[in-house]
Amino acid sequence: MGGVSFLRAGPLTTVQDLGRPQYRALGVSLGGALDSFAAQVANLLVGNSVDAAVIEIAIGGVRLSFDDQCALAWIGGDFPVQLAGAAVAPGRRVFVRQAEILEIDLTRGGARMWLAFSGGFDVPIVLGSRSTDLRSSFGGYKGRALRDGDRLSLGQSVLDTRSDRSTNWAAPDDWAKTATQRLILRVVRGPEWEEFVGAAQEAFLQTSFTVSSQTDRMGVRLTGAKLQRAREHELLSEPVAPGTVQVTPDGQPIILLGDCQTIGGYPKIAHVITVDLGRLAQLQPQDRVVFTEITHEEALRLFAAREKQLRFFKAALQLRTL
Repeated sequence: MGGVSFLRAGPLTTVQDLGRPQYRALGVSLGGALDSFAAQVANLLVGNSVDAAVIEIAIGGVRLSFDDQCALAWIGGDFPVQLAGAAVAPGRRVFVRQAEILEIDLTRGGARMWLAFSGGFDVPIVLGSRSTDLRSSFGGYKGRALRDGDRLSLGQSVLDTRSDRSTNWAAPDDWAKTATQRLILRVVRGPEWEEFVGAAQEAFLQTSFTVSSQTDRMGVRLTGAKLQRAREHELLSEPVAPGTVQVTPDGQPIILLGDCQTIGGYPKIAHVITVDLGRLAQLQPQDRVVFTEITHEEALRLFAAREKQLRFFKAALQLRTL
């Protein structure tokens, strides 16, 4: 069985898929790729099912070698990627020959990328997923981030990997390159929106916030205008999810990400819409964020439209590979 060896694993490279939504009621984090849409697109490009395991690379600095022929595709931030010395663009299927080297340099913009290989990664399924849960040390490869010298086996590919070097077609540009210069996040009001004074509501939607260095796969801490509540009182812990925007006692917001807890007691001022969740994965310290409000109906329409586009994309890929 073919495999991928990590000659240099980078600061935080993990195996991820679409996570563990069915176990949230038991207190297990969703986990999975922080941009699940990017992971699905990358998988489709190499002939995998959308839930196949990919690797999520933060910041870059990764060097890989290959035991056998395979196909790869990546989606994400502005990363310089080279295969055997030739540049590899995001959103394209590229065929790899045995013993070739893939090099991913440090990011020039954005924080993460998702790299899929034909066949997906053959790691054990734990609680219905191959994703790495770093907080609880299970799933993925030995429950941890990848290290120099690790080797991952690939599953069976449905593609003929003896094809030419690259395809002449690609994913839409805005799907392939997910980092942006100025991040505008669309939100819907949270259940505690009315608990904040009018000035705080205005500041949340009309000023920018700066990404703190206290940011990881659990959440993005922001600094900016203090968001004051009308009355300070304790709240019962309630379910939270990736995209929930909580406000801490010091009046600063936190946007929860894929590895967040399943319940929380901080007031929930808003929720980032599903279509924009992947943008959060590209945030780095000192980046600036602006929130803009939309309705629940508009959020649902945007999600439905993207899912329709993904179905069309999948159908088009299947026609090209017949």
